[in-house]
Amino acid sequence: MGNEQEIRNAIAVSLGAIAGALTRYYLSLWFVQKFSASFPYGTFFINITGCLIMGFFATLALERIPTIPPEIRLLVAVGFLGSYTTFSTYGLDTINLLRTGNLLRASFYWAGNAILGVIAVQLGVIIARALWK
Repeated sequence: MGNEQEIRNAIAVSLGAIAGALTRYYLSLWFVQKFSASFPYGTFFINITGCLIMGFFATLALERIPTIPPEIRLLVAVGFLGSYTTFSTYGLDTINLLRTGNLLRASFYWAGNAILGVIAVQLGVIIARALWK
């Protein structure tokens, strides 16, 4: 029985991930066509809407409709929103840390992800350029 549930969970995440990735891809294309590529409008929109959907869905699933099946929770939160944007998970994790009352830990997580994430991207660029001259 446990193995069957694991397979159902994996299928739910996979189906959500396909939908989330395709939604992100086509929305990004649409924003470039409508507004140009001079600013990452698509990514900005996706990150903000992903956070909105994550907050809405997490509240429904945890507070308002706790009977939502685990496969649906995984499909939406992990699969769809995980592929649509991981920024929504970052937002939810930050809110959950704030709810624990540990402002220092929440602040480190919030700022650390943003600052270290950008630094890590630049470091990846430097490493790739150094290895493939």
